[in-house]
Amino acid sequence: MTTVVENGRVFAETATGKVEVVIASAAQAASFGGEAGVYVVGTGVTGAAQTFLTLGVVYFIVMILASFQYRVPAEGWKPAGWQPKPAASGMVSQNNVHIDQALKTPQFWQMWIMLCFNVTAGIGVIGVAKTMMSEIFGSVLPLVVTAAFASTYVLMISVFNMVGRFFWASTSDFIGRKTTYMCFFVLGTILYLSIPYFASAVATNPSLIYLIGFYAATMIIFSMYGGGFATIPAYLADMFGTMHVGGIHGRILTAWSTAGVLGPLAITSLRQMSVTSAINDLAVKADPAAFAEKFGAPITQLQELVAAKTVTIAKLMEIAPEGTIDPTPSLYNTTMYCMAALLVVAFFANLFMRPVKEHHHHDEPELQAIPVE
Repeated sequence: MTTVVENGRVFAETATGKVEVVIASAAQAASFGGEAGVYVVGTGVTGAAQTFLTLGVVYFIVMILASFQYRVPAEGWKPAGWQPKPAASGMVSQNNVHIDQALKTPQFWQMWIMLCFNVTAGIGVIGVAKTMMSEIFGSVLPLVVTAAFASTYVLMISVFNMVGRFFWASTSDFIGRKTTYMCFFVLGTILYLSIPYFASAVATNPSLIYLIGFYAATMIIFSMYGGGFATIPAYLADMFGTMHVGGIHGRILTAWSTAGVLGPLAITSLRQMSVTSAINDLAVKADPAAFAEKFGAPITQLQELVAAKTVTIAKLMEIAPEGTIDPTPSLYNTTMYCMAALLVVAFFANLFMRPVKEHHHHDEPELQAIPVE
């Protein structure tokens, strides 16, 4: 089969004309369970549609069945022997704030920022966790960071996400919600800043200790991501009382929706900026003749070749001068710095949290007139 390169895109000559193709090496083909060879662009099945259809059906069945199991406990019911724990801090309100009035308090918007930035940092990393593990450690520790290892890493993300919801929510009963969120933001900032260190260190010294450090740091981050969700309802109840906490919680979850857009967008955009910068730096170092021979086009067409995915960091490293350090492990450094900065902002939002002022509280006649939500 004859292939030609036109404007950075690879085409194969067939009996019916030229078709665009990609050439997969043995390593690339192994990532999707195929064999090395030439593949026509736009063909094949990824399994994504079938996966989401199955998940949708399973979730629907489980959630519908679970919804019919809810019951309102009898008035005055409590578990045998249960006694309420004393308040962990002086910030637990004995009053109630109406759902609409809550939006007029600075406390609501401080907590909105806290949840949004905590989730933005966590959800952005979760979305690229497997790719990040493979790119940072796959090339320098190939015998350890295999495809199976990366898949197990993703599984452990779910485990720590779940465990964090139990651990941090339970811990907050003893140390208080504000202190718990202080742990999220202080510890989280340190951990996010540690990731660039592990990535840069392993690029020059492929040691297993950096992989262990990275693994531990990210798992703690994911536990705090889940812990943030589990603790926020109790924090809301402490600040605004229990009467309208359900409705207030629903409104503050708009922070989660916002973070669901900001997190992936931020991390992919910042990573792409790092990739573009790395490719430009490597292209400058490469010999123009070697570049033209490798990619079938002059270096002046670099942007077109990058857009067509003909030029990549891995391929540029093949013609880079001896001693050039692979920039792949450092592609997420800028992202981690930005995520740490978000947590610093959230830290101050939590630091200045104060009890809701009295003029936002219901008085007794209002409590009797307004139905409980």
